[in-house]
Amino acid sequence: MRRATLCFGLVLTVLLTTDLCSDELRFFLRSDPKTLNPAMVADEPSEAIRYLTGGVLLRLNRDTQKLQPELARSWAISKDGRTITFTLRKGICFSDGTPFNAEDVKFTMEQLMDPNLHAPTGDAFRSGTGKVIASVLAPDKIAITFPAPLAGLDRLFDQVAIVSSHSPRQETAVLGPFYVAERKPGSYIYLRKNPNYWKHDASGRQLPYLDAIRLEIQGNRDIELLHFTRNDIQLINSLDADYFDRLARSAPQEVRDAGPSLDSEQLWFNQVPSAPLPAYKREWFKSRNFRVAISSAINRDDLCKVVFKGHAEPARGPISPANKFWFDARLKPARHDTNEALRLLAQDGFRLSEGKLQDRDGHAVEFAIVTNSGNRAREAMATMIQQDLRAIGVTVNVVTLDFPSLIQRISESFDYEAALLGFVNDELDPDAQMNVWLSSAEEHQWNPKQQTPATPWEAEIDRLMRAQASSLDDHTRKKYFDQVQEIVADEAPFIYLVNKNALTAVSLSVEGAKPVPIRPQTFWNIEYLQLNVQQASNAR
Repeated sequence: MRRATLCFGLVLTVLLTTDLCSDELRFFLRSDPKTLNPAMVADEPSEAIRYLTGGVLLRLNRDTQKLQPELARSWAISKDGRTITFTLRKGICFSDGTPFNAEDVKFTMEQLMDPNLHAPTGDAFRSGTGKVIASVLAPDKIAITFPAPLAGLDRLFDQVAIVSSHSPRQETAVLGPFYVAERKPGSYIYLRKNPNYWKHDASGRQLPYLDAIRLEIQGNRDIELLHFTRNDIQLINSLDADYFDRLARSAPQEVRDAGPSLDSEQLWFNQVPSAPLPAYKREWFKSRNFRVAISSAINRDDLCKVVFKGHAEPARGPISPANKFWFDARLKPARHDTNEALRLLAQDGFRLSEGKLQDRDGHAVEFAIVTNSGNRAREAMATMIQQDLRAIGVTVNVVTLDFPSLIQRISESFDYEAALLGFVNDELDPDAQMNVWLSSAEEHQWNPKQQTPATPWEAEIDRLMRAQASSLDDHTRKKYFDQVQEIVADEAPFIYLVNKNALTAVSLSVEGAKPVPIRPQTFWNIEYLQLNVQQASNAR
């Protein structure tokens, strides 16, 4: 006997109208989403739409950083780490009224792993040669088997929005709290409350509380700030320190500093053997003493205070303290110590002569730092590093390039000496950094795509990264990855500078907001956000 499920179909007029709702949240996306297909998401605006509209089997709680059940009420991973079995909630429908069951999960995984589709979201699941097999065991039960074990397998499903296997409107038939009601490319996206959303609050009220969300496409941050101060928009998901302080002066109750973000800013030296550099400079850059000395000469506290107005912390290594589980708390920020820098340099034969540092062959120590033009924070950091290194006799030239030219230099021609850039970390799990730490990887930035590890410590990192990836126990994996972090801190292939704070703005009219360092910072708990316009008016 088939189980009957009561679901509501969307009324056509609801799909077509965007009349102002009383509970309509508004904020800006900095650029137009490149896709509404959740499998093809590779940019931040598309990721925001997926988060607001997509229903997932499991969700990483952005506050606790713990995995919690969503469309799946339970799950289990096999001992060999190759199969995950989900037991699904019953009685759920897509926003268009189509019932949800295990066939939709099977369809989603097949789409995700289709080699002809090349879905970016599917890349994390490619564990080896062979097919991913999704087996429907019952209408509410499915087993997904992979060719090889996957560390942190269950966490990967946080990014997998389930699509309907039957609806003719796959991109608008969703299981998340909102659906796309209207879109005008380059202008706005209008989201309506999903009438079939399955969640309820503790009192039994259906979620989400909001009726609609209007997302304007606007990349100009001055315009964004102006609209926020007028209460035309109620959220700013990411603020630079200058904008944060400007807003804090006029509306201190509406700015939120959530502490260190997952992102880092770092400096590194070019160690590519074929790079068009003088041999003596390559020798400098390959020396641990040289790299650690440069690190010691940089005053990170000043970078935090001056460049980021106090909204940053000196970085300790590859993982920010915002990453609660994987951060190695034993690591300490590099201490600013010019005497220690000179001591390390002397061990390699460097010496000061009339205030200028020279190597053992008399070459003056001078190099250029490239960074991206238009990024005021990085330009300011480069200038301050230039001043700090002058104190140990090093001459630094700062070169700013447009972003495409910069990427060509550091990834193709390797025609550079040192680079200052930031890494954006979207994932908590270290497996997401395999493309950085393996010596054969393209993003192993100081010396990418090595045929064999160039140094013993890089070979050890390779071993440790593969060991953590092959273990199914997180505590064992953490022991391996802590060792990776400690090697990186000791060898300084990347000179980590700062972890910027997660800075946001939330209107007083928004209730329930609790900004966090992990994207999406301000609306991760979108179901529970409410608007109280009267409260904001009274406060202003």
